[in-house]
Amino acid sequence: MKILLFGPAYPLRGGMAHFITMLYSHLTQRGHTVEIINFTRQYPAIVFPGKTQEESGEGGVPVPSTTLIDSINPLNWVANGIKLRNRNADLVISTYWLPFFGPSSGTLHKLLRRGKTKTLTILHNVVPHERRPGDIVFTKYLFRHTDYFIAQSESVEKDLLKFVPHARFKRVSLPMFDLFKDRIPKVEARKQLGITDEKVIMFFGYIRPYKGLHILIDAMKIVKETMKIRLLVCGEFYGDEEKYRAHIKNAGIEEITTVISDYIPNEKVHIYFSAVDVVVQPYISATQSAIAQIAYYFSSPVIATRVGALPEVIIHEKSGLIVPPNDPQQLAEAILRFYNENMEAKLMVGASEERKKYTWDAMVDAIEQLTEQTTASRRLPSPK
Repeated sequence: MKILLFGPAYPLRGGMAHFITMLYSHLTQRGHTVEIINFTRQYPAIVFPGKTQEESGEGGVPVPSTTLIDSINPLNWVANGIKLRNRNADLVISTYWLPFFGPSSGTLHKLLRRGKTKTLTILHNVVPHERRPGDIVFTKYLFRHTDYFIAQSESVEKDLLKFVPHARFKRVSLPMFDLFKDRIPKVEARKQLGITDEKVIMFFGYIRPYKGLHILIDAMKIVKETMKIRLLVCGEFYGDEEKYRAHIKNAGIEEITTVISDYIPNEKVHIYFSAVDVVVQPYISATQSAIAQIAYYFSSPVIATRVGALPEVIIHEKSGLIVPPNDPQQLAEAILRFYNENMEAKLMVGASEERKKYTWDAMVDAIEQLTEQTTASRRLPSPK
């Protein structure tokens, strides 16, 4: 097929850019002709909560892209929709994680569907974690102009069917992120990071309220009473950094907490995952999380909360531990149990086994099978 792939790509950074990079690579490996349509402006600077929208290090797998789309300029959408229609693509694939992108993607879909082009939206989220005016309207607009969907978790599937009860879709879990360097020995990784502690856990990724770092801070106050341990917090703050630092200080864990308040570039991710014993995801809400798939790439165990797709991905007592959300006491008990029962080796084996489920072949199979359908059906068989 001739495919237009809408979404952020290098030099833009973050999980969605990584997703586009890997999807492009695996589609082209199947023999499809793919052109990435990138953003000239992904987020207006005034609403972007981070430090920069561009990569600060290596770009992972290098992929070509055509930079065209301004996310806030309707005239740009119309002009480029008409322009892209002349590409005579068989399929447009959009990635969807925020309703903010509904108007631009929806308009492009609408214009391209006037030709022979079919449209497919890959849903990372449907209902955003942080609600804003216009979310429902923007989502409905894109969905009205989408022929096929891929839902990446059970909760996303349920949300999709509330909007489009007879949607033509498949459910395929987020594939494992495989663009990082390989795991290195823990001793070497800790030496590079200057870590001398025996026990080290990590919170990784953008820091937003729904990700529950404040819950982990409270849990660490409890853990500290019975165990010597270090908390490594790695990620850019999308919010008030000083609020979290004050919380760390007030909880009395300042001396055992290392905060790397910056985006970790691709070429250094393996060092952090190799240095720690377990990754902790204390989310309050979630649909899915790329952090779990990154952890699986390194066969790292995960302690996560029972929200969204996390318990679908992290198998309790096999590849990690699952605890209730918003409960520092139970999170602390899980961390203590992880060490007291020497669970790291067992859970690493389980993570290595679970990672085999999250393949890009399954994602590409789903795209190919959906677009081969000639009649509508409410639910299509999931790819093997």
